[in-house]
Amino acid sequence: MKIGVFVCHCGSNIAGTVDTARVAKAAMEFPEVTFASDTMYACSEPGQDAIVEAIREKGLDGVVVASCTPRMHEPTFRRTVERAGLNRYMFEMANIREHVSWIGKDMEANTNKAIELTRIAAEKLRRNQPLYPKQFEINKRVLVVGGGVAGIQAALDCADGDREVVLVEKRSTIGGKMAKLDKTFPTVDCSSCILGPKMVDVAQHPKITLYAMSEVEEVGGYVGNFEVKIKKKPAYVNWDLCTGCGLCMEKCPAKKSTDYFNENLGKTTAINIPFPQAIPKKAVIDPDFCRQFTKGKCSVCAKLCPTKAIDFEQQEEFVTEQVGAIVAATGYDVFDISKYGEYGGGRLPDVITSLQYERLLSASGPTGGHVKRPSDGREPKTVVFVQCVGSRDKSVGRPYCSGFCCMYTAKQAILTKDHIPDSDSYVFYMDIRAPGKMYDEFTRRAMEEYGTQYVRGRVSMIYPKGDKYVVRGADTLLGTQVELEADLVVLAAGAEAAVGAPQLAEKLRISYDTYGFYMESHPKLRPVETNTAGVYLAGACQGPKDIPASVAQGSAAASKVLAMFAKDKLENDPVISMVDINRCIGCGKCIQVCPFGAVKEVDFRGQPKAEVIETVCQGCGICTATCPQGAIQLSHFTDNQILAEVNALCQP
Repeated sequence: MKIGVFVCHCGSNIAGTVDTARVAKAAMEFPEVTFASDTMYACSEPGQDAIVEAIREKGLDGVVVASCTPRMHEPTFRRTVERAGLNRYMFEMANIREHVSWIGKDMEANTNKAIELTRIAAEKLRRNQPLYPKQFEINKRVLVVGGGVAGIQAALDCADGDREVVLVEKRSTIGGKMAKLDKTFPTVDCSSCILGPKMVDVAQHPKITLYAMSEVEEVGGYVGNFEVKIKKKPAYVNWDLCTGCGLCMEKCPAKKSTDYFNENLGKTTAINIPFPQAIPKKAVIDPDFCRQFTKGKCSVCAKLCPTKAIDFEQQEEFVTEQVGAIVAATGYDVFDISKYGEYGGGRLPDVITSLQYERLLSASGPTGGHVKRPSDGREPKTVVFVQCVGSRDKSVGRPYCSGFCCMYTAKQAILTKDHIPDSDSYVFYMDIRAPGKMYDEFTRRAMEEYGTQYVRGRVSMIYPKGDKYVVRGADTLLGTQVELEADLVVLAAGAEAAVGAPQLAEKLRISYDTYGFYMESHPKLRPVETNTAGVYLAGACQGPKDIPASVAQGSAAASKVLAMFAKDKLENDPVISMVDINRCIGCGKCIQVCPFGAVKEVDFRGQPKAEVIETVCQGCGICTATCPQGAIQLSHFTDNQILAEVNALCQP
């Protein structure tokens, strides 16, 4: 075997702390290495051309590139060696940037470590075998999980690309958080006016099948051929018959205080249509409050319904959909302000969240757009906004910035002045973060045109004083303590992962971070892809995002889906586990630990044996590490290859 080694300078990223020429010289002493050189940028076009030329001129059978992380450039170099006629798996990378040059300044130590990592890669390459992918047919339908603005955008883009879309929403209507907003920043245009037409488009699009009040129960299969089991929760109303006339709501005698759409600020009936623009505009009965369910008698809605749509016997249903790709767009939830006991959230009636205040501002809200205190219905003259409640605070487990709070607070301060011209608004803030287009100008408009007074400092406590609330904090710019008497306090609650997000991630077999947000495959180069092929991300399920970013990511996810569907067949990665049927004892441990459901039990001459489903296997290697008999080997990372790497470190 003839091996070529190419050591990259990466400008000064590597060459600044690693003697790359010495690494290349040392590589010539490795077994079966017949060519070695150092190059300024191996990933550049001249660098790749040099690799191709060396393969052809020197007759190389395998290539090692010592440069940066394989996560970033391994696909690039695999294509390069293929262009020269080699199998793509006769290539190895040694990461001497992230693992060497970026973590130390000692030139001698770094160079020695770079030599060792390059030796490891060369020893593994000596035992590599050509691998060949297999092709398989794909189902060109897509599942979108979540009907917020990101999910709506992804669904519409895929449907406009002439692909069938299945949209699953756990609530009775699509629209998500955006449907609850009064206005949007920085244009201060009506939220429902710009979202409503898109919601209607979803309802009327011939390529979109909408499952509202539904959740993903199970996900099986693999990229191009997913099988998804969807649970349809009972609405106790036959939606095929319901016309959304609202007569049932007018006459329902049962009231409940948990009006989720109005953030529990107002009461609604046990049978309910969340808001006038709801899609689908269908009634839903809450069995926890309906007298027919709690007391066994009422049926007023059933008697009055002109289409006889009420069905108290309705049960949950399960449907199975076959799709080729999945877009997760599950959105976010608002931080629980009651965790700040010193602020009185959830305890003091006039200390509310920003989303609750949004409902007070909205014409479709519980007060018809008239800003009133929840406690007594009076119009507040002094409104204090407190920033970073549940953001940038390690003490409550939320050290990250939620991103859009500064902007929606500025918007609400502007709207407060529009609603109550003789009011005063104060904002306690840590830092103003307004990096978007026209965002900084918008916050300055709140200060300069609308007279909002910004106080840089944290609030220490909020307590009642008569019919007002004292907000005690600090002004760090003046170096003084501040106390303000407010009629209404609005806490800018941060964003957190949606309830149930980790559980859905496990069903989709994708990763999520400490806070429950879904993890992308690469934060810069693959921001909407996951490590599970065929599953994509859109919107705030990946991290806090405002509306423009969510819409953009919804379209980005759709573009990835459509690009994949442009092919009639897909290739599987041949780096998968293989079972030695003669060594397998049928213990089933590999089946239990496989996170992708890629191992199944088969009967072999009357004995249970394990078998790997090649198109499902993701090459994680957990089964290989678990098998007590060593009957499963991961192609391209066999025991012999791993041991060769270890032995390479033990050489003098």
